[in-house]
Amino acid sequence: MKVYTKTGDKGTTALFGGTRVPKDHARIESYGTVDELNSHIGLIRDQEMNAHYKEILIEIQDRLFTVGAILATPPEKEVMKNGELRLKNLGIIESDIELLENEIDAMEEALPPMTHFVLPGGHTTVSYCHIARCVCRRAERLAVHLNHNEPVAEIAIKYLNRLSDYLFVLARKLSHDLKAAEVQWIPRK
Repeated sequence: MKVYTKTGDKGTTALFGGTRVPKDHARIESYGTVDELNSHIGLIRDQEMNAHYKEILIEIQDRLFTVGAILATPPEKEVMKNGELRLKNLGIIESDIELLENEIDAMEEALPPMTHFVLPGGHTTVSYCHIARCVCRRAERLAVHLNHNEPVAEIAIKYLNRLSDYLFVLARKLSHDLKAAEVQWIPRK
């Protein structure tokens, strides 16, 4: 199988189920940004850090493939002609969100309370986390925008929301673990 198909040469692409749409369609922007996020998380995972964080990041990357599949499937193509669900064995479930929440809670227990906003930076790995958090927020915004026109599974949006929280706390925890300077934003008086 060749990587190039030439079917997108005129600016269209196929969604799950075969529907062709312009490459700048809200659905493409949405799942394309999730793909971008997944790549940033891979970059974070490639850094030196606790093995547990790497395991969680692999789990997150797997879930992001699922979120991408959800976003790549238009509502009218969710059920195949034979009556089976197109994404039969795929889905985001509450335990996926609970995993993120449990990880956030565990990391926060080891951190001092936040009294101000945190400026991104202090260490390359921490900066990668903040970049991923920003891309995650964009992915969430695009999924919400898509949902205004075509239904998107609420749990996929919820997962992206919780993931951005996780990435923020991971950045703080890695700052702590790496003894990096965490600079808090202090407004002018």
